Amino acid sequence: MNIKSLLIGSAAALAVVSGAQAADAIVAAEPEPLEYVRVCDAFGTGYFYIPGTETCLKIGGYVRAQVDIEEVNTAGGSETEIDMWTRAYLTVEAKSDSELGAIGSYFAFQNEGEQNNAVNDAFFLDEAYITVGGFKVGWMYNYWDTGLAGEVDSLGSNLLNAVGYEYSADAFRFGVFIDELNNSAAFENDGVGIEALIGGSFGAVSANLLGGYDFANEDGAIRLIVEAEVGPGTLGVAGIYSSGANAYYSDAEWTIAASYAAKITDKLTLTPGAQYYNDVDFVDGVDAWEVGLTLDYALADGLALKADIQYGEVDGADGVWDGFIRLQRSF
Repeated sequence: MNIKSLLIGSAAALAVVSGAQAADAIVAAEPEPLEYVRVCDAFGTGYFYIPGTETCLKIGGYVRAQVDIEEVNTAGGSETEIDMWTRAYLTVEAKSDSELGAIGSYFAFQNEGEQNNAVNDAFFLDEAYITVGGFKVGWMYNYWDTGLAGEVDSLGSNLLNAVGYEYSADAFRFGVFIDELNNSAAFENDGVGIEALIGGSFGAVSANLLGGYDFANEDGAIRLIVEAEVGPGTLGVAGIYSSGANAYYSDAEWTIAASYAAKITDKLTLTPGAQYYNDVDFVDGVDAWEVGLTLDYALADGLALKADIQYGEVDGADGVWDGFIRLQRSF
């Protein structure tokens, strides 16, 4: 074999090996495009699109640490009790547009950490409801849960199953709801109730008139709240009349309350308040009153400090005071 034949043979062998390697080469697949989370601004701040859908999701809540201080009347006089507890609160909202209008859902879970407290074991459902336009149905706080600024007033509150509709415009709103009252904290009645609210804003003044009727107890209550921008803060006045003990309001036959939320600085708000009760628990001649002061201070964005102190008296009993100090991180 001469040199020329050896070179030709070697070249042919290399060509065969190179062809085999080319046939067996691994080609890397193109990476699939990554879908980043998109901000949804159609329903306000804090929403983002669930990837692959047109549904907007918002997650929020807070963590609260609080110390309660309370004076308790005893047979030997009175004593001061101090209790510390912590709460975790989580909310989830989902909204989307449809041919029926905006469709929404909301639920909130809550739990409180406190020594020897049975609710530490698991979160419990605080609210859960569905909205379609102005239509709303589910487990919710109703209109009676709203109140004045500060911590003094007691103007009613219900957490119950309900269904209803609210119409709202720029300066006017009207709503009516049918409530299941079986699970009312005040009464274990097997019945229903109806409540309706009409409200509006007139420049710096807003007013809301609310009425509720408990069919099982055959009694109801009406409430008016008026608020106005006065000076450096907001003045609020509220009044309630109740025809008898019912699931909407049963603290007294009638009551009047007022508060003034004075914005001292951009971060500091002081709110004095007071409330008077006539015929407490519908007992003739037994009246009560309470006064208090609430301090709100914004330590930072999402971090707030609140302190409150109150003093109250009921006819025939010694007056007592109570208060709390709270630190809350909201997100």
